[in-house]
Amino acid sequence: MGEAEKAVIDVRNLKVEFPGRRGTVTPLSDISLSIRAGEILGVVGESGAGKSMTGLAIQGLLERPGRISGGEIWLGDRRIDTLDDRAMEQIRGREIGAIFQDPLTSLNPLFTVGSQLTETIRLHLSMGKVEARARAVQLLRDVGIPAPEERIDHYPHQFSGGMRQRVVIALALSASPKLIIADEPTTALDVSIQAQIISLLRRLCKEKQTAVMLVTHDMGVIAEAADRVAVMYAGRLIEIGPVEQVLHAPRHPYTQGLMASIPSLGARVVKLNQIDGSMPRLDAIPAGCAFNPRCVYAGSRCLRDRPELIPVGDGASACWLNAGGTA
Repeated sequence: MGEAEKAVIDVRNLKVEFPGRRGTVTPLSDISLSIRAGEILGVVGESGAGKSMTGLAIQGLLERPGRISGGEIWLGDRRIDTLDDRAMEQIRGREIGAIFQDPLTSLNPLFTVGSQLTETIRLHLSMGKVEARARAVQLLRDVGIPAPEERIDHYPHQFSGGMRQRVVIALALSASPKLIIADEPTTALDVSIQAQIISLLRRLCKEKQTAVMLVTHDMGVIAEAADRVAVMYAGRLIEIGPVEQVLHAPRHPYTQGLMASIPSLGARVVKLNQIDGSMPRLDAIPAGCAFNPRCVYAGSRCLRDRPELIPVGDGASACWLNAGGTA
């Protein structure tokens, strides 16, 4: 991999465990993904698939007794999964920014957005009050807040939902991080505002050459924003590749089912397609491929052996059908 293509974040065979009285649950197993500068990787899957857990593990925010029990996480040339809490606190905000689903949980209602921005800037960068305030105004301007010189002294409740999310994006960008983890950043917003936020995130990602991990369950958001897509199921990556390939020529039966369930604007349908069954509980994942109870192509090998990601096209798919022959 050349210097220009070097990954900002490189997750290698990540495994997360939660020990309990009834045994150990493994919500993430063998997750490998990387994101380059200026690239948006969309991470998609059903609730409980492990999307948000992957983001939390990268940030060192797993709730105890959860722990990383295997694999490595590299931020540039530095391994970060072995760092202690204090070292990770230095990285969060400064090198890894975060955007969450509900902007109200990211903003303190008792302080102006300006005071929150300047505090974050001064925490991570060596700046005085005047310089930090000027940077905060510029950040608000960058994310499309009108009249930022005035709005900087307003409180979160004085902003609409879409404008609050823009402020949160400004907060995430305040220290010019290398990576931003955006966890369902548009779910709480209406459709027209969603499109604006996604367009903003994509533009800022390219301009500032920030790597973005975009966690969502919305394939429309993925199609609009992502360069590559990682599909998760039951704590594993089952398909990864360029957005065009994964959305228009998916290779895994689960991804095919996801895409088939999205109605076409021009087609009249009596009944929407669906994937029968539900994702297994993490303490009851079947042997072989975890998707086999719901898969119309499942064969004896699928019930017995768990497939690894198999290179196909410009991506990879964890399905025996892609290994040649039949399942």
